[in-house]
Formats: sequence, structure tokens, C-alpha cells
Amino acid sequence: MSLIITIFVLVFLTQLISWIGQTVLLELAYALYLRIFRASAVAQQRQLKADLLAKKAELLQTSAQDQFAKWAKLRRSVDKGLADLEKLNGELATSKTSFAVQFNGLIWALTTGLQFVVTWWYRKSAVFYLPEGWLGPLTWWLALPFAPAGSVSVGVWQMACRRVIKVGERVVKELATSPTPVEPVAVDVDADDDRSKKQS
Repeated sequence: MSLIITIFVLVFLTQLISWIGQTVLLELAYALYLRIFRASAVAQQRQLKADLLAKKAELLQTSAQDQFAKWAKLRRSVDKGLADLEKLNGELATSKTSFAVQFNGLIWALTTGLQFVVTWWYRKSAVFYLPEGWLGPLTWWLALPFAPAGSVSVGVWQMACRRVIKVGERVVKELATSPTPVEPVAVDVDADDDRSKKQS
């Protein structure tokens, strides 16, 4: 893939992630991770919750005075189930925190980090050359920091791509939120004249 397209795709992916939201992507990726790698823990958590609800309902229907032995047994069972559920919830919360750190690191590496690497690696390369004398004395600025004179550097091309994508985003948002045009209402002039004559 050519350098010009590679840089545009990297900048677009970074903007796409910011549009969707990194937390939304994290939740989707974590749900997929749980389904693939921690399915047994999730099933166990679901089963514990269902058992606890059933035992709590039975405990509420059992009289502590009339059926104390049954009530005490159910109470111990509910307490043990709550302790098991808290332990499992703690394990899953720790797993989610660890996953979030790794996921955010991966997203950073694939977007911002990769942009830094590409910018550094191709710092002396020209993305493309401008026609001679096209912008006059300003052409040196487009080659900053190390690209050949008369060319557009990787850093400047990244800035241009980012700016164009953000302007495109703003235009799409304005078009999406603009109100629909209101159709003119037909007014019967003769009826208005009749009303004014009756009032006078």
C-alpha cells in the first residue's frame, strides 16, 4: 500500500475509534472475550444469581419462628451463595480491569503509536511532490521537518488528513441535525376578508 493511503487509513481509523468511543469498543471486546475465554465463569455467575434469587424468595416465605430449622438452613445457604457470588464478581472485575489495560494499550499502539512509528520511519520521505512554484515560498513549510524541498512530508500529510476528516465529520453532523424545510401554508384571502366584514 502506498504511503499516502497508509497514512490516511491510520488517521481515519484513529478518528473512527474516537467517533465510536473507546469505552464502547472496550465493552464489546470484553463481552466477546467473556464469551470465548470465560464462558464457564459467566455461566457459573448466572447460575449463582438464579439460585440466590430462588433461595431468597423461599427464605422470605419461611417463618423464622415457626420453621426455625428450615429458615436457619436457608439463611446459611443464602449467605454462602452471596459469599461465592462476591468472590466470583471480584475475579471477573479483576479480569475486566486487566483486559481494559491491555485493550487500551493495543488500541493506542494500533493508532497513535503506529502513527508515530510511520512518521519517524518515513521522516525523510516525501508523500508526494507539489508542482514547482505552486505555493511560492510556503513550500518549505510543507516539507517540515526533514522531507525534501518541494514535497509534502508525512507529518504535514497526517495533519491535512486529520483536518479533512474532522471537517467532513462536522459537515455530516450539520446535515444530519439540520431541520427539514417547512412547507408554506396556503391562506385563503377571501375567507379572511369575509371575517373582517362580519366583525365590522
